[in-house]
Amino acid sequence: MIERQDVEHVARLARLAMDEVELERMRQELAGILAYVDRLRQVDTAGVEPTSHAVPLVNVMRDDEVAPGLAPEAALGNAPDRRDGMFRVPRILEDG
Repeated sequence: MIERQDVEHVARLARLAMDEVELERMRQELAGILAYVDRLRQVDTAGVEPTSHAVPLVNVMRDDEVAPGLAPEAALGNAPDRRDGMFRVPRILEDG
């Protein structure tokens, strides 16, 4: 069973300000979580292969294929300001 002092300690570490009602509610919720963890510990997992996911994962990404890129004129077609085949953008760094 988790004690109120434990909840206060965790709240202090997390820099959470909790009133009396919140502390009691959190104590009950944490006690429920810890009870469930104890229940899980009782499950016989002998012979169960460890996995990183509950269900098998299949790569849904397509294979990389070489394809032609955009022509410079097409890439710059909607650029509001361009110069010498490049995008022109406002200066963001100051000299100095």
